[in-house]
Amino acid sequence: MTTPRPFDIAIVGGGISGLTLAISLLQQNVPVTVYESASKFGEIGAGVGFGPNAVRAMGLISPEIVEGFKRCVTHGWNESDWFTIRVGDHRKAGPDGVLKQKEKEGLKVGDPIFEMHYTNDDLAGGVHRAHFLNELLKLIPDSVSKLGKRLIDITSADESCDAVLHFADGSTARHSAVIGCDGIKSKTRDILLDGEATAVFSGKYAYRGLIPMEKAAKLLGDKIAHNSQLFMGYHGHLLTFPIEKGKTMNVVAFNSCETWTDPKWVVSTTKENMLADYSTWGPMVNTIIANMEKRDIWALFNHPPAKTYYSTSPRICLLGDAAHATTPHQGSGAGMCIEDCYILSRLIGEVESAQDLGKVFQAYEEVRLRRTQDLVRTSKEAGMLYEFELEGDDLEAIERNFKARMSWIWDKDLKQDLEKALSILKGYSSS
Repeated sequence: MTTPRPFDIAIVGGGISGLTLAISLLQQNVPVTVYESASKFGEIGAGVGFGPNAVRAMGLISPEIVEGFKRCVTHGWNESDWFTIRVGDHRKAGPDGVLKQKEKEGLKVGDPIFEMHYTNDDLAGGVHRAHFLNELLKLIPDSVSKLGKRLIDITSADESCDAVLHFADGSTARHSAVIGCDGIKSKTRDILLDGEATAVFSGKYAYRGLIPMEKAAKLLGDKIAHNSQLFMGYHGHLLTFPIEKGKTMNVVAFNSCETWTDPKWVVSTTKENMLADYSTWGPMVNTIIANMEKRDIWALFNHPPAKTYYSTSPRICLLGDAAHATTPHQGSGAGMCIEDCYILSRLIGEVESAQDLGKVFQAYEEVRLRRTQDLVRTSKEAGMLYEFELEGDDLEAIERNFKARMSWIWDKDLKQDLEKALSILKGYSSS
């Protein structure tokens, strides 16, 4: 039996990032403890997408994660399709309902304009968050997890640079290092950055809801209901995609406002308020909105760039949404979390002492910071693109931009990035 490493890691947060990292580190024979503030594991929200890059990262960590993903993933009729792009807003059409710029083709509001396909043949798709989290939990011993542990502070233990975690229940725990996987409202981030670079409102909010697939198919037809759709419009857009192996159609309807003053980021709303936001949109979008179950508004926040993802005294590192929370407009936030787990866990697996963890965090940041912060920036741009704010309402310019947007995310060579990170770590260790 391989001897455990002579250091241990505290993971703050038991969501998809925290559990994936725990699985990754256990494979490297690194002792870990996952501290989750809630009394049980769970994910809020229904659907979450993983691009080909994310599923490749899962496979590089553990084939068992991919198997769990396969048990949850829902595809449309063609696995290579990402979204069918349509215009949902009547203001882009003439009096006859035909879209401006599409008169030659005779395309109307709600008709398909173009298709967005994945740029490679690797596995990708959407899952129900809670179902995928349950698959990850199967891969972690119960002894690794401590529930009901809400972090309030992290201090240095002594000259060793070990970290002492302080919890709201009055308890403390000492570990060689802390990795914050505690999401967009991360306490770990707040401690590391001393309250700077907290999440900011993106100018967008989203109505999220569900429609049983049988009902959606009757309303929209089988092809539209069972495949992912994106409806564009002025200062708003709407997504639909199948989840739960095709039992449910997930709906996310975006809109814009300048500020968000409610202290809650998720609030309930009425059908009337939702319909008022889409009063200029076509019958297909209004049919979808009128039939959504469980109507919530989610304010969309993202992180401004953090100056760093780590500290060495005490040893703290940020991962996933705690490091680079993004808007969802490129469907890649969760995927970046999985990539982070792959790179960071492999680097930690290379060192033999706690004293080298600071160098690990430095190498991780050097490889991951720019890519992850680029995602936050380009995701916000993508939301503007879909809402006629980036290229205006020029459908040809939008299509060109759209089709050039995703390759840098989906086609990333993660093994090459790991080799670069390992080379950087080796350089630090020899200097």
